[in-house]
Amino acid sequence: MDVAAIKERVSRVWGLGDYAPLSAMLRPAANELCDACAVSAGQEVLDVAAGDGNFALACAREGASVTASDISPGMVARGRARAAAEGYEIDWHEADVEALPFDDARFDCVGSVFGAMIAPRPRVVAEELFRVVRPGGTVGLTAWTGESFATELFDLGREYSPSAPGQPLSHEWTVEETVRERFEGLAARYEIERRSLPWDGESPEAMVRQLEQSAPTWVAARESLPAERFEEMQSRVLELLRRRGGDGPVSIDCEYAVIVARKRG
Repeated sequence: MDVAAIKERVSRVWGLGDYAPLSAMLRPAANELCDACAVSAGQEVLDVAAGDGNFALACAREGASVTASDISPGMVARGRARAAAEGYEIDWHEADVEALPFDDARFDCVGSVFGAMIAPRPRVVAEELFRVVRPGGTVGLTAWTGESFATELFDLGREYSPSAPGQPLSHEWTVEETVRERFEGLAARYEIERRSLPWDGESPEAMVRQLEQSAPTWVAARESLPAERFEEMQSRVLELLRRRGGDGPVSIDCEYAVIVARKRG
C-alpha cells in the first residue's frame, strides 16, 4: 500500500467541488456525535479530518474551545471561511490524522465525522487520536455501516475509481471486533451505536446532480474518467436510487455508526 500516494490523492480530491450541500446533509451526524461525546462549555476539543467543520461548529456552539484539522488545504480554507461567517473562533490546521501536530494529552475530546474512517492505517489513526486526548478523555467517530446506502454508493464508485491495493474499507470501523482490535490498549471502554441519516432529494436525477457537484470523489471522477465511463457510472447510480426510492421525491435512510471511547486513565 502506497500510503504517501493515497494521502496525496485525498489532499487533492477533497478540495474539489461545492462541498456545502453534502456538508449540510451530514450535519445532523456531527450534532449527534457532539451529544454522544457530551461536549460542554470549557472543554478543549479537536475535530480531525474535519471537512468544512460540522463537528467543530457543533462543539463551538456548546461553548467548547475548538481546534480543527484536515489534510486537504481546500477543506481547511472552506472551514476557516465558514467559521468566520458563522461567528465562531476555531483554530484551523492543515494536518494528517496519522501524524497530528498537537501535544500529547492536550484535548478533552477528539472527534471525526466521516473523515478519519478513510485514512489508510486505522491503528495508526487510533493511536494518534488517543495520544492527543487527556487520560479519561473521549474519542468519537462516525462511519457508514457495511449495510448503508452510502457504502453501496462507495462500492459502486470503486468499480470506476479503484482504491489502492490493500487499503482498508471505511465501513470496517463499524464492526465491533475490528474496533476492539484497533482500540486495544488505548480505550478503557467504548460503545458503538447504529443510527440513521436521511438523504432527501426532489428526484433521483436531482440527487445524481448533487453528487456530481458536491461530492469531491465524484467531481474527481468526472474530471478523470472518459466521458462514456462517467456516464455509465451516473446511469448505474440513477438506477440504484430509483430502486431505493422510486421516480418521484426520494428519501433514503443512510445507516451509520457512532463510536465513542474513553481513554484509559
